[in-house]
Amino acid sequence: MAGRGTAAVAFVCLVFLAASSAAAAAHVHDAAEHGVPQGLTRRTEADVRAMFDAWLARHGRTYNALAEYVHRFRAFRDNLDFVDAHNARAVQRGGFRLGMNRFADLTNAEFRAAYLGSSTAGRGRNAVGERYRYRAEDVLPESVDWREKGAVAPVKNQGHCGSCWAFSTVAAVEGVNKIVTGDLVTLSEQELLDCSRNGQNNGCNGGIMDDAFDFIVRNGGIDTEKDYPYAAKEGKCDLAKKARTVVSIDGFEDVPDDDEASLMKAVAHQPVSVAIEAGGREFQLYESGVFTGRCGTELDHAVLAVGYGTGTEADGGKDFWLVRNSWGPGWGEGGYIRMERNVTARAGKCGIAMFASYPVKNGPNPKPIPPAPEEKCDRYSSCPAGSTCCCTYGVRSVCLAWGCCPAKGATCCRDRTTCCPSEYPVCNAGKRTCAKSNGSPYTVDALPRTPAKRQRTAVSELVDSIFSS
Repeated sequence: MAGRGTAAVAFVCLVFLAASSAAAAAHVHDAAEHGVPQGLTRRTEADVRAMFDAWLARHGRTYNALAEYVHRFRAFRDNLDFVDAHNARAVQRGGFRLGMNRFADLTNAEFRAAYLGSSTAGRGRNAVGERYRYRAEDVLPESVDWREKGAVAPVKNQGHCGSCWAFSTVAAVEGVNKIVTGDLVTLSEQELLDCSRNGQNNGCNGGIMDDAFDFIVRNGGIDTEKDYPYAAKEGKCDLAKKARTVVSIDGFEDVPDDDEASLMKAVAHQPVSVAIEAGGREFQLYESGVFTGRCGTELDHAVLAVGYGTGTEADGGKDFWLVRNSWGPGWGEGGYIRMERNVTARAGKCGIAMFASYPVKNGPNPKPIPPAPEEKCDRYSSCPAGSTCCCTYGVRSVCLAWGCCPAKGATCCRDRTTCCPSEYPVCNAGKRTCAKSNGSPYTVDALPRTPAKRQRTAVSELVDSIFSS
């Protein structure tokens, strides 16, 4: 295997060395072919190869096959030509800049397929809220940045999963919770991926923020990121963690459609979930400045509007929206993009004013429930409150050792090591799953039992010695 890898690398080097000679001889023709501005010389193949190797090292990227390596290099080279041409024009005329970020080895089609996942098309709209509808007498701040007020958590990374809707939702709830309670608590996108299957939400295949807000309201809240961490893939809903409602909201509302002034009023009061069209090549490779690039209104990505303002002279003095993305801090301006504001289109830049919504929170979060009495299994054994006693070892009708199932009213499975919550009471010991009913396709993982707490007596010590030997 090692020999094959060495040969493959050598063959790649030979291919690119041969191509380099041809590219050097025809760089004038290539520059015109790729739309490079007059006077800008296209980089040589050797220069691009060196840049690509450095990019691979910086991003820790490796490929499993020679064909994949060649394909990625070609995509990188094409993107580099595009970036060079754009930035050359930006130097001459001013404007935003592009860069060779973590998406630089992807074609635009590959980028769209891997990272975009909002499902706003054809969605039913929630009742439009009137609290942020703009009126002529309203006086709004000239600029807002909720990061400065501690209402925005560090930028996160959705990975190869179309979960942007969950990140937008969670960030909006984190923001309003900070505003109302004074505490910034990072919350769980994974809970929404696994458990929010209402409406159009479909895990890594996309979803919408209104349905995610609705799930949080109906569930009574949402768990923390620390307790229910992100895995960048769908899993089975963890019912125990779903029940841990650390942060709650009272409802959600939509900003009036196609109204940048109302969106501005909403953002002046709290971070707002918005949907945009982010599938363009300029958006993919955005690096800095006020984005004025090409985009339409085919909404395919969910983000969070955390502020607005006006750019400097270097930015052409353009008004902008400050938008937090979920592609990690290495994309854009530390994970953010400034998008042009006050455009002629009513939908706003890239459709930002079309489907904006925000959570409503009126008071404190649910108080932790005081500890309840332990569950007594027998005279000497007990389990934590809210759990179920399950016999692990017994003789006829006498249980000698008890286990604890971490769910109230659970079914104790015959394998003596697992149990099933009351909502999924049918055990499948072989698969270690629990179903709603016999033959039901709706299952969750079986819950593991833990040993019950026992008072130390001569009898319990004898039982321990028997089962530990």
